[in-house]
Amino acid sequence: MNDSANTTGGTRGLGDGTRAVRAGLPEPVKHEPTLPGPVFAAHFHLPGDPTGPYTYGRDENPTWTHLEQAISELEAPGRDDVETLVFASGMAAISAVAFSQLSAGDAVVLPSDGYQVLPLVRAQLEAYGIEVRTAPTGGDAQLGVLDGAKLLWIETPSNPGLDVCDVRRLVEAAHARGALVAVDNTLATPLGQRPLELGADFSVASGTKQLTGHGDILLGYVAGRDRTAMAAVRRWRKIVGAIPGPMEAWLAHRSIATLELRAERQNASALTVAEALRDWPEDLKVRYPGLPSDPSYKIASEQMHRYGCVVSFTLPTRERADRFLDALRLVDDATSFGGVRSTAERRGRWGGDAVAEGFIRLSVGAENPNDLVADVLSALHESAK
Repeated sequence: MNDSANTTGGTRGLGDGTRAVRAGLPEPVKHEPTLPGPVFAAHFHLPGDPTGPYTYGRDENPTWTHLEQAISELEAPGRDDVETLVFASGMAAISAVAFSQLSAGDAVVLPSDGYQVLPLVRAQLEAYGIEVRTAPTGGDAQLGVLDGAKLLWIETPSNPGLDVCDVRRLVEAAHARGALVAVDNTLATPLGQRPLELGADFSVASGTKQLTGHGDILLGYVAGRDRTAMAAVRRWRKIVGAIPGPMEAWLAHRSIATLELRAERQNASALTVAEALRDWPEDLKVRYPGLPSDPSYKIASEQMHRYGCVVSFTLPTRERADRFLDALRLVDDATSFGGVRSTAERRGRWGGDAVAEGFIRLSVGAENPNDLVADVLSALHESAK
């Protein structure tokens, strides 16, 4: 946690909505805004020795400080030993953890069903002489390849398959073997799951998605408790310059204030949509961790506060999936997830995901849930003709 970030009395013991609204705000100053505007600065006045929090724009920025404090308060409410670092994108954050903690001869365990770009990370890690092992998220299968690894990378719920693993169990096993644990928390957000409270060393996420929620910002972050490990992440950010612009950081902080409102609506609507898909006459192989019938429901209910806004299902063919997407009127055919405007896509069009050609990833937005259900069911009906 950056010592220069003082907040208005902290957010200990507050509800999620209050915490999201108040997180990271500075102490009130008469005639000053409650959330200071973005600070655009490549350099700062620096007479004498280079001490103090702000020296050069690639190292620190006051706008980042407020945002990092806000995310820390969401990821670990009531704790003062958590540091957050913001990055230019989710991939920048992922890369920072992987490449700052691993070196030639180390081994890392990645999910075989995780984010689509992880194979690119794997190729680069292997080029640096790092052994990469993979196993699926479901069934805690990563336990089987954990011996001798230095870092375990967990993605739960997995994207796009929505499998869930037991974070506490995996963390305990990894730490017993001397491995660090990073959890990709993008899909859940800190209001849905808190990996650091479950024992993980790092919580990593793309702030591009539901954290900011409007589909207009690229952002990533790493939150962690170990000062030495986080110092290495900070050094990596400085070396590669994977920093967010102050405007993006300010917009992200502004957007976090509505996170709880958005998450409540989107998560509730996602369950409503999932139930409607489950009840469709065809077996659509619907996945949503919040459905009591879902294979992930039991574990998800033990470690998640909210189940997320993403629902997946599978249509029989690629052609049927394309017709379904074309028939939607309220849901945009677009990639990414977590925004206030609902999106859906045939995930197989990108390659790299082990999904059927007709697999649909649907991100439920903030529209009226009855309107969304009507649109989705109508598109299913039209696509079946």
